[in-house]
Amino acid sequence: MGQENRKRVYLITGITGFIGRKLAKDLLSGKQECYKDVRIIGLGRDKNKMLASFSDKEHSDISFIETDYSDYRQILRQIDGQVDYVIHCASPTASAYMISNPVETADCIVAGTRSVLALAKELYIKSMVFLSSMEAYGTVADIGRARTEEELGDISLTSVRSCYCLGKRMAEHYCSIFQQEYQVPVKVARLSQIFGTGVRPDDNRVYMQFARAAVEGRDIVLKTQGTSMGNYCSSDDAVRAILTILEKGRDGEIYNVVNEANTMRIRDMAQMVALQAAGGKIKVKIECEDIQKTGYAPDTGLRLSGEKLRKLGWQPVKGLMEMYQEIIQEISCPESGRYGT
Repeated sequence: MGQENRKRVYLITGITGFIGRKLAKDLLSGKQECYKDVRIIGLGRDKNKMLASFSDKEHSDISFIETDYSDYRQILRQIDGQVDYVIHCASPTASAYMISNPVETADCIVAGTRSVLALAKELYIKSMVFLSSMEAYGTVADIGRARTEEELGDISLTSVRSCYCLGKRMAEHYCSIFQQEYQVPVKVARLSQIFGTGVRPDDNRVYMQFARAAVEGRDIVLKTQGTSMGNYCSSDDAVRAILTILEKGRDGEIYNVVNEANTMRIRDMAQMVALQAAGGKIKVKIECEDIQKTGYAPDTGLRLSGEKLRKLGWQPVKGLMEMYQEIIQEISCPESGRYGT
């Protein structure tokens, strides 16, 4: 096969996670119209879980590598041929896990990212995107406008929960220094809260708790006062954003991935779900718990700016209610197959 006809190869870490899995499925399905004729190398910790996450038809264009990310050489030995793009999605996401396993969380994010960057260096790729988190901002006040990528806040060095946000911040720094010292063409996608099509049925983050309450007709119970600002983006918009950064982003730069129209306080979002998604049949209650035990991130006044990403030509499309309608549909009709293999 001539070089001009070769399929583009994407290496995606965390292939069984929400974003990694959706990226792979959208690329393989041709849903992203500009990305035809692709092959995917998927990395994950459990080979059986990787195989079960994709259909037999998808297996023809995807190969799996089981790894704990500790040794990039072990991964490199299993790669046959050229890799064009790397998208590093692998990371713990469950708050309860972060609280009970802070060392493992920090190691996975920081050491894992360093290993993947070293792998990218050896592969001479065209581009790489690391998926960071808005939690890298730390605790910030509402300054009356959206914050740019450089306007970071404080992160406690003694809080167990900081293993995640400090880990993401250090991993971002590794991306920067690998780009500067070794010219690895890496960019950072700093994600807001992402949900919508493809969300895992067992996801227990706040948006899924709200959606399940609407489906089951249960009152929404907040474990905090709900005053923390939330920044959201649909999963479909996020996939387009990541691929836009991969293709058009500037090496070494950080880009917030957010639909600014979806920014609101958690309590207001809960009220919106109760009134609109549930038709006013449920209520919002507040039963506060100790966040040091629950693992919830500290309250923040963070409003993310998406201007830098929009300058690359990306525009978000879906609003919060459409996002909720999508996940409510998937919860109510799992046989629809939008998540299933």
